[in-house]
Amino acid sequence: MRRYAQNEIHLSTSLGELRIRSFCTPEDVRALNFDRQFGTHAHFRSLYTKRESLEHKAEQPDTSVVLAIADSAHIVGFGVLAYPDPEERWAGLQPNVMMEVNAIEVSRQWRSKKIAKGIVQMMMVHPLIEEKIAYFVGYSWTWDLDGNRMSAQQYRQMMMRLFEPFGFQEYNTNEPNICLKPENIFMARTGSDVSQETRQAFKWLRYGQSP
Repeated sequence: MRRYAQNEIHLSTSLGELRIRSFCTPEDVRALNFDRQFGTHAHFRSLYTKRESLEHKAEQPDTSVVLAIADSAHIVGFGVLAYPDPEERWAGLQPNVMMEVNAIEVSRQWRSKKIAKGIVQMMMVHPLIEEKIAYFVGYSWTWDLDGNRMSAQQYRQMMMRLFEPFGFQEYNTNEPNICLKPENIFMARTGSDVSQETRQAFKWLRYGQSP
């Protein structure tokens, strides 16, 4: 499996200094501890705070697991950029053309400190990003609305503000899970090296059709 060079940025916050690192390895994940604020809350269950989940993702080809690390030992935020599962609609475009931002999470006490922005920034320095269509699916039932003290519509707007500066835009689709609730959102960024043919196929794919 191809290995990519890790990139890292430093972020100063009111709670201390952070490093946000891309292409973290399974060994990196095993060497760190999750911040205690991660976990299960009344109406929200974290998807990736089981160590094995992030380790498994870090083993996948071309995947970038991005970690926000405090005190050189604690994971306070993370994101995953990876190919979609084979059974998902978005895997049907062409082999390995679409990559999903399938996790961005920040520990509750570390929120509102531009950590999520730093995580997306490090995802977007992927060496293959201009050859890919990167996409994000927001399902409102997975959002920590209580922890953010937001309505689903407010959270939706926050996600748009997070992704739009990196070239993502909202697209319509008839994908059944996305259509279940009006607050759900589908956003994508098309790399500059993606062919016109692939762009057209993506347009059809959003509605479950072939050109």
